[in-house]
Amino acid sequence: MKKILLDYGSGGKASQRLISELFLKYLGNERLNRLDDAAFLSGMNGPLAMSTDSYTVDPLFFPGGDIGSLAVHGTVNDVAMLGARPMFLSCAFIIEEGLEMDLLEKIVASMGEAAKKSSVEIVTGDTKVVPKGAVDKIFINTTGIGQIVANPAPSGHRARPGDVIIVSGTMGDHGLTILSHRQGIAFDSNVQSDSAPLNHLILKLVQEIPEIHVLRDPTRGGLATTLNEIAQQSQVECFIFEDKIPIREEVKGGCSFLGLDPLYLANEGKLICILPENQAEKALKIMRSDPLAKECALIGQVKAERPGKVVLQTPLGGHRLLDMLEGEQLPRIC
Repeated sequence: MKKILLDYGSGGKASQRLISELFLKYLGNERLNRLDDAAFLSGMNGPLAMSTDSYTVDPLFFPGGDIGSLAVHGTVNDVAMLGARPMFLSCAFIIEEGLEMDLLEKIVASMGEAAKKSSVEIVTGDTKVVPKGAVDKIFINTTGIGQIVANPAPSGHRARPGDVIIVSGTMGDHGLTILSHRQGIAFDSNVQSDSAPLNHLILKLVQEIPEIHVLRDPTRGGLATTLNEIAQQSQVECFIFEDKIPIREEVKGGCSFLGLDPLYLANEGKLICILPENQAEKALKIMRSDPLAKECALIGQVKAERPGKVVLQTPLGGHRLLDMLEGEQLPRIC
């Protein structure tokens, strides 16, 4: 079985073969194929949005996605949350010596397919091969840039009392999928990641509803953490109704078994939309017309009473604060 050697990161002939025979095969386009030290970009006017992220996932492949598609979707979504049309990505690989070439090819092929579905081009990149044990198989960094089309751009600072809070679908799918497969836990029902590009849906939203105040994707830390960030940025209270939050029954069951709260689990294909109440039905209609947001729901309100706090109302009418966790959730041990 062919494996990655340190030579592939040397900049010599082995590196050139890896670029031409693998990366350009799946990621190639007019800009990338030039192989200059930097990409020449054109076609962008006005304000731009830019984001960068690094990906290390165990396992590399999981139900609903893999590290390659995740690296594209994650950065595309981050750029889009500013009301922007993502256009270009950079991509850098740090690869462990000894990684199977077939495995790397599957990852790169997945990235190429994800880029096509997201309507973005990967236009520049870098490859480093490090000695065995220096990284866990492969790390990927992607940076994205896009043209802002919303005016004004959505921001975590723009939530206002009287706004409503909408989520585009079920919470916790990605986090439980990764955790269960990392630990070798099998559930009776199918649990899979929601990893997906949201930029096409977001473009529809911001073009038809310029009044949108906030767009965020509740990735690491989940819904609860992201709402805390928004509440603190805007100095408002985010008040949400527990029975309105869409969560799959299999995710509820898995979280109960593991002692986890799905509101703190990562999502990779969902968004939070905060906007004036009189625009809520229009936003929900647009979301429901998209396959990625058919389970969208209005889950709460923005208030002025407790600035910087997130308050959850339980089905019995009780209230509790949803704070940020200090670190990762730990499974129940007793």
